[in-house]
Amino acid sequence: MANLLRSQWAVHGPVSCAQDTYASCCGSVRDKRHQRQQRLQLRREADKVLDSFVAKAKAKPISIRLLFSRKLISTKAMLVEKGDQNHFESNIVGNPPGVLETMAVKFEQTCNIVLTELVIKILDAFYSERHYARFYVLETIARVPYFAFVSVLHMYESFGWWRRSDYLKVHFAESWNELHHLLIMESLGGDERWIDRFLAQHIAVFYYFMIAFMYAVSPRMAYHFSECVEKHAYSTYDMFIKLQGEELKKLPAPEVAVKYYTQGDLYLFDEFQTDRIPCSRRPKIDNLYDVFINIRDDEAEHCKTMKACQTHGSLLSPHRDRESMQDGTTKGCSLSSAECAGILDCVKKAISSPVHRA
Repeated sequence: MANLLRSQWAVHGPVSCAQDTYASCCGSVRDKRHQRQQRLQLRREADKVLDSFVAKAKAKPISIRLLFSRKLISTKAMLVEKGDQNHFESNIVGNPPGVLETMAVKFEQTCNIVLTELVIKILDAFYSERHYARFYVLETIARVPYFAFVSVLHMYESFGWWRRSDYLKVHFAESWNELHHLLIMESLGGDERWIDRFLAQHIAVFYYFMIAFMYAVSPRMAYHFSECVEKHAYSTYDMFIKLQGEELKKLPAPEVAVKYYTQGDLYLFDEFQTDRIPCSRRPKIDNLYDVFINIRDDEAEHCKTMKACQTHGSLLSPHRDRESMQDGTTKGCSLSSAECAGILDCVKKAISSPVHRA
């Protein structure tokens, strides 16, 4: 920089040198400001697309799989917004929420939104221009909630408080999907720097215990927090695709992505997509653009599943045998239907109903 200033001074004189330097700095600032505004605009557009996408799924009266259930369970998700006071948790259709429940939901979701925005600001500060490193950190963190969910559910099983295999299967399939997102980012060099691995892994450890505690106290709150994280992941990938789409089409797809999306047994790939019929989605992977399109679509499916989970007892595996559900029988091993919403509810049911502990 000093040599450049001296050369401009010698050729153009001090006044011209200062003017050129000032113009160059202003141009650089304007370019950066324009890039930031463009990223923010794309993020807002992605959020609007995802909101409308999820709203359509939420507005569906009943999922195809639930038509065969013996109980009519509400499938509306728990999302309290301005002017949207009717979408509260209810085990059976027609059971309105109380005032305390309404306040609790608002408090939980406010806390979740604040925490999510804090995480986004940290990622923006460290990874505004390093996309693959940002995706690596994001995928390392994104798979942790499913570990926490399964851990708490296994603890409930040990005490006889929980006998719902659908949640265990779906959450494991979600963690398996996020694992392959992580492997794809590693193959693209997202974990090259030691500091990125250190930051992602230590945040993940803290995040695990936070979500496990949150899930034990309020599964609804934990599921909503995960929905917020998945929503951010969707908008991040969507913005990246819009900015880098043409370049991505020129690059080959990583081998790990081709194997996961197109080869082998795709049972787990279908399992985490609870709003779809199995085998209804079979991605095409020709280049890196297709890979990121499918990762983005995966995040949308996670978002819908987390939204459905906020209605207690409504989650069903896509592979649940429909004929068995229709006639009220199950094939193979039969489990009792013990379930509870949080550890306090589990303890309460265990004390009040000895049968629940069996």
